[in-house]
Amino acid sequence: MKIWEKGFSVNDKIEQFTVGQDRELDLYLAQFDMQASKAQAKMLASIGLLSKEEESQLLTGLDELLAQVEKGTFVIESEFEDVHSKIEYYLTDKFGDAGKKIHTARSRNDQVLTAIQLFIKDYTEKIGAKILELAEVLLQQGEKYKNDLLPGYTHFQAAMPSSFGLWFGAYAEHLLLDMSLLEAAHTVADHNPLGSGAGFGSSFGIDREQTTREMGFANVAISAVGAQMLRGKTEKTLAFAMAGVAGTLAKLAYDLVLYNSQDLGFVELPKEFTTGSSIMPHKKNPDVFELVRAHCNRLQALPNDIMLTISNLPSGYHRDFQILKEILFRPMTQFANILDILLFAVPALKVVSGVIDQPKYDAIFSVENINQLIQSGVPFRDAYKQVGQAVEAGNYVPHKEFATTHLGSVHRPGLSDLAARLQQVRARLPWAGAAVAE
Repeated sequence: MKIWEKGFSVNDKIEQFTVGQDRELDLYLAQFDMQASKAQAKMLASIGLLSKEEESQLLTGLDELLAQVEKGTFVIESEFEDVHSKIEYYLTDKFGDAGKKIHTARSRNDQVLTAIQLFIKDYTEKIGAKILELAEVLLQQGEKYKNDLLPGYTHFQAAMPSSFGLWFGAYAEHLLLDMSLLEAAHTVADHNPLGSGAGFGSSFGIDREQTTREMGFANVAISAVGAQMLRGKTEKTLAFAMAGVAGTLAKLAYDLVLYNSQDLGFVELPKEFTTGSSIMPHKKNPDVFELVRAHCNRLQALPNDIMLTISNLPSGYHRDFQILKEILFRPMTQFANILDILLFAVPALKVVSGVIDQPKYDAIFSVENINQLIQSGVPFRDAYKQVGQAVEAGNYVPHKEFATTHLGSVHRPGLSDLAARLQQVRARLPWAGAAVAE
C-alpha cells in the first residue's frame, strides 16, 4: 500500500530503489509517527472534521500499534512503502472511513518531518542525560584520585607534573561545553511542523497550537515553508552536536589507551575488561577504548556527510532528504552505545599511584625548581637559566617536596567548581534527566 496511490503501479525496480532502507529505518520513527497521529486525530475532532466515535477509534488503534512497538512486534511488511503507509492501512482496515480521514489537512511531508522532530527531540533528551552522567562519573573519579600526580605531556615529551584530578576534571568540563551543542540541537528539534502540509499550509481551520501541546513541543514552526526547511537542519544540528561530543570522547579514549600501556602504566583496567592475543599470552588489550576512539572518529564525519547530501538544495521537500535517515539513524544508536560502555568502563579504571616518583620523570619538576628560586627573590629569567644549566650539566636535583606541597592548590579546587557547574547545567537543561542504559 502507498498513501499516494492513484490507480497505477510503479515499476518494481524503481520502487525498490526509491523505497531504499525505509522499511527498516522507519522503525526508529514508528512510535513518534503514532504519537503525532494521535495529536492529529484529537485536533481534527476538536475542529469537527472527525466525530467523537471516529476519534475514539483512531486513538484506540494507534494505542494498539504503540503497544506493538513497545513489545517489539511491530513490523513493516514488504507490501508497504514505509511506516506511514503501514499505520494508515492498519487504521483503515480496522475502522474503515475513520482510518481514511486521519490524513486530512496533512501531507506526508509534514507527517515525516513531525516524526523526525519528535524522534530527535526525544533522542537529545536521552543522550543528554547520558553525557551529564558521564561527566559526573569523571568528576567522581577525579575526586577519588585527586591526590595522585601524573606526568603531564606536551609534544609526547614529559613536561610538568599534573594530577588525575586535573585530568578527569578536564574531560568533565569539556562534556559540559559539548552540552551547549546538544542544547542547540534540542532547541531546533523542539518546533512543531505539523500542519505545514507539503510546505504551503492548509485551507482547513486547523489548530496547530493544540497539536503542539499534545506532542509536548515548546514551539510552533510558524512559516509553512520554514517548517519544511527544518528537514536537514534538524539532522545537521544534531550531527554537529554528536561530532562535538565524539571529539571529546575520542581524545579521552586515546589518552586511556596510552595511559594503560606498559610504557606509561598510569591506569589499569580490570582484566575482564580487556581482550587477549591469539599468540602472545601476556597481552591484555584495551580494545574497548580503541573501538570507542574509532567509532568517535567516524562520528565526527557526520556533519560533512549530511552537508554534502543536502547543501545545494533549494527550499521545499526533495527526496534527497530520505538519505539522511541512512546517514544518521544507525550512528545515533552507536553513539548511545559508546556512552553506555564508557559509563560502564570508566568507573572501573584504577589509577596507579606513585608513577611520578620514577627517576625518568625527575626533569618535569624543573619549573618547580624555578618557582622555588623565584620565591627566594631570583628573577624568573635568571632562575630559568640556572635550572636549565643544571639540567644540562647533570647536577639538577628536583625539588619534589616543593611541587607536592604547592600543586594541590593548583589542581584540586577545580573539581568542586566543576561539580557546581554540572549542577548549573542540569538546572538549565531539565529535559536532560536521569540516564537509562539501553
